[in-house]
Amino acid sequence: MDFDYNSTRPKLILAEYGRNVQNMVEYICTLPTKEERNRYAQVVIDMMGVLNPHLRDVSDFKHKLWDHLQIISDFKIDVDSPYPIPSRDAIHKKPDLLEYPQHRIRYKHYGHTVERMIEKALAMSTPENRERMALSIANFMKMAYMTWNKDTVQDEHIIQNLAELSDGQLVLPADTVLTKLDFKTPPPGSRTKGGGTATNNNNNQKNNQKSGAKKVMVKKKIGPKKGSFRK
Repeated sequence: MDFDYNSTRPKLILAEYGRNVQNMVEYICTLPTKEERNRYAQVVIDMMGVLNPHLRDVSDFKHKLWDHLQIISDFKIDVDSPYPIPSRDAIHKKPDLLEYPQHRIRYKHYGHTVERMIEKALAMSTPENRERMALSIANFMKMAYMTWNKDTVQDEHIIQNLAELSDGQLVLPADTVLTKLDFKTPPPGSRTKGGGTATNNNNNQKNNQKSGAKKVMVKKKIGPKKGSFRK
């Protein structure tokens, strides 16, 4: 006894329409006259619209159904379509390859943005603006370093890396103090793991403590006093 399994059947071209629609389309391709093919094709188009009512929200709904009819028939059905028949290459067109940026970053934990910031700083005309920009870049580098390494870093190390990345053109004094960063206690307004902010979490914790204290006070007031019941 032979069993008809899906694995032994021809592959479904558009699975959302089912096996019966594909069998009907294959049958239409075998009809001898175009008049019969056109009549049956219209019936199948109406059935395809019933099976996929969500397509009615798509602009040019009927055009999409006729394109799907051509795809299901593997572009072999010979009917009078009210719309231009799509080509196989237009339907199965491969997307263009994306060009990924290729940058040889010297210190990857700082990123390519730091190198571009250094280029902008070196292009500045006045030494005062260049020094202020260098200080801002150093603070950004310290933040990036602690973000990736999760550890403290000496300001001298950041200043040395800045000088190396700028080929010795952006040199801050050795006693320069950069912005202090502490990732253990996030600043107010910063995002936490739960999706809220540190300020909101602290306020919620205080409100919970207050509400808990009120509940305790209410319980103490509701409880019966000693000697209030008569024997």
